[in-house]
Amino acid sequence: MSTEVTTPQAALERPPHVSMRVTVGKVLCVVVPPIIWFTPLQIEPVARHALAITSFMLLAWITEAMDYALAGLIGCYLYWALNVAPFNVAFGGFATDTPWFLLGAFLFGTMATKSGLARRVAILVTQRVGNTYSGILLGLIITDFLLTFIVPSGVARIVIMAALALGLLEAFDMGPGSNVARGMFLIITYSAGLFDKMIIAGASSITARGLIERAGGVQVLWSKWFLAYLPCSVITILAAWRLTLWLFPPEKAVLADDGNYVRNEIRQIGPWSPMEKKAAFFAFVAMALWLTDFVHGIAPSIIGLGVGLCAVLPVVGVLTIEDMKRLNYLPVFFVATAISMGDVLVRSKGLDLLTNVIFDWMEPLLTNVFSSTLVLYWTGFVYHFFLASEISMLATSMPLLMNFAKSHGLSPLVLGMVWSFSAGGKIFVYQSAVIMVGYSYGFFEGKDLLRIGLCLTLVESLILLLLVPYYWPLLGIQ
Repeated sequence: MSTEVTTPQAALERPPHVSMRVTVGKVLCVVVPPIIWFTPLQIEPVARHALAITSFMLLAWITEAMDYALAGLIGCYLYWALNVAPFNVAFGGFATDTPWFLLGAFLFGTMATKSGLARRVAILVTQRVGNTYSGILLGLIITDFLLTFIVPSGVARIVIMAALALGLLEAFDMGPGSNVARGMFLIITYSAGLFDKMIIAGASSITARGLIERAGGVQVLWSKWFLAYLPCSVITILAAWRLTLWLFPPEKAVLADDGNYVRNEIRQIGPWSPMEKKAAFFAFVAMALWLTDFVHGIAPSIIGLGVGLCAVLPVVGVLTIEDMKRLNYLPVFFVATAISMGDVLVRSKGLDLLTNVIFDWMEPLLTNVFSSTLVLYWTGFVYHFFLASEISMLATSMPLLMNFAKSHGLSPLVLGMVWSFSAGGKIFVYQSAVIMVGYSYGFFEGKDLLRIGLCLTLVESLILLLLVPYYWPLLGIQ
């Protein structure tokens, strides 16, 4: 999403298909909003009208009846044009830092990919883990985690890692249907989406951070988020490695070519190029500033966009204006419109009504930190079944959750972090664009994803049961 990548040919050749969900969504987007608009409900007209327009946006996002950004822009326009909210509120999300943080992340990822820095990191890590299936599998997971810092797009990381995995499969002399192929492609696909939640890098975590700050009224530091999930990252790397070895034991434990493929790749990438050195410098600066934001107080969005724009500067940078023209800006618009929707709902009092309907059933279950963590995590996991995008899941639910937290005296930061992390648990291909891209290579099936997805989702929930009550309070998250 953030970089110009080449998707597998199988995905490109697949004929367009309009699913029943999309067809039903288009009908509902036309029928439901007027019903809510004109039905004489016992609520204020402004709140009713805001909910009517919001229903159009939510239905379009949930069913994918149209592009997310287009649906969001139409909704914001209707808020303004129909006098539901003034222009500065209807399009207020564009004046927040979240969408521009996302743009900076896109530029950051493009820089790392174009310069070759991301591929070099992948090859160097693979070189260190040996020529066994077990070692290579661990190397792929670690590489996926490290690339999250410099390529903040799961789809782009899949393409980078898939190119490496295809070469390794050839070196193993293994093809589709083998456990080696299924294990390698499953783990690079699943971990690409999972690590995005542990670091404020991908679109979903950037969106979650912005909504927690905007709707929850609390500051979210990049360093605190990273430290909060650091133990989870380490445990997840080891758990994903062992689970994959257990579920997909290799037919062949050692590379058939005795590691020649990796050595050839090292020779091909050659010495560090000036462009790679520049990209590495920018990456180091950004990481250093993000990790110390609790000292200097510079917002992560300022750092991310600043580094991204530096990468485009003539002579100094890595990117050109042509690279910027090829970027997909629609996700930036979508995030901005999602934040605008929350602002309109707050101003119109429609948010209070939705919160009472959707989240009040949870209140009796939130008796202590353990039950609260489990209820939030597994509710978010199930809620994600009904939305084909984790970003739309967070955009449609996070403002409501933040309102619920504030009205019940709960911590918006804790609830928001647990809820956003629950978006990482997936068991179906349709739940994430990252998984759809990995699946399109044809090396694993839906049942394979179901097996490892359920296991890792359970593992993540158990990790949270330790982190939230015992570790997070040490960081001031309680």
